[in-house]
Amino acid sequence: MAQAQVPVTVLTGYLGAGKTTLLNRILSEQHGKKYAVIVNEFGELGVDNDLVVNADEEVFEMNNGCICCTVRGDLIRIIEGLMKRKEKFDGILVETTGLADPGPVAQTFFTDDDVKAATRLDAIVTVVDAKHFLGQLEQGSEALQQIAFADVIVLNKLDLVDATDLAKVEAKIKAINPYARVHKTEKSKVELDAILDKGAFDLNRILVFEPDFLEHGHDHNHEEEVKSLSITSDRAVDPDKFQKWMGALLQIKGGDIFRSKGILAIDGAPKRYVYQGVHMMMDAGWGTPWKKDEKRASKLVFIGRDLDGDNLKRGFEDCLK
Repeated sequence: MAQAQVPVTVLTGYLGAGKTTLLNRILSEQHGKKYAVIVNEFGELGVDNDLVVNADEEVFEMNNGCICCTVRGDLIRIIEGLMKRKEKFDGILVETTGLADPGPVAQTFFTDDDVKAATRLDAIVTVVDAKHFLGQLEQGSEALQQIAFADVIVLNKLDLVDATDLAKVEAKIKAINPYARVHKTEKSKVELDAILDKGAFDLNRILVFEPDFLEHGHDHNHEEEVKSLSITSDRAVDPDKFQKWMGALLQIKGGDIFRSKGILAIDGAPKRYVYQGVHMMMDAGWGTPWKKDEKRASKLVFIGRDLDGDNLKRGFEDCLK
């Protein structure tokens, strides 16, 4: 009997946002589940020594059954090594400290056949420091990119900001990425089942996670470098034309398109066609069936830098029946 794919959560966030606090909770709480946590440098975590049951060069076992690994080697090799262990994981968490762009980590789960067979990318989770976020945006593109990639946002350190400043932070986040689900926290105290195994990146569960995904389209044009753009249509999509257009688009502009996703109504097909992309990597497949009297509509979303809305709309319209 084939083993079910292990869900993988990619955790990102600016230095000091609260990722370490969150990871320590996962590695130390008696939550009854087993997670493998892959981090850049084990020493950065500051995990208490008495939590470590045994350790070899790259893998540390915690006393609650969780595993901690360091990414000194190749991510694919470490994941393949984890999958060979006798322990059956409930999930894997990959932390991306020091990487401005969580895209390369997420892309790993598209590119390697063995990893793809054994795991599924479940969600990209970004921890945000509510007090310093607006200032971090001015320092460079890292904070922007981390919001752009997110499926789930942990808006942390609410105790350090007043209602006015919090509203500004929330508005900025929504302008960059209106599709991420936001959890407000202090000291990273978020229920683990709110961020782990949510299926936010799962093609078949995107509508469960985002029930209003197919509602009204929004074109978010603001001055920031990164923005979101959505395109909707009631006309059926030609799948061959869509694949060719999207493949060409991502080859040319994939570096600037952080995330793309869509639910498409294919002419004559009983099921939704669900699409997800990270930079130049794309995945697509059949989702849930359309209901009998349901209005069939297609929606495509892009989050990225220097998006040409008119050009994207023309390209998508060329794929319609």
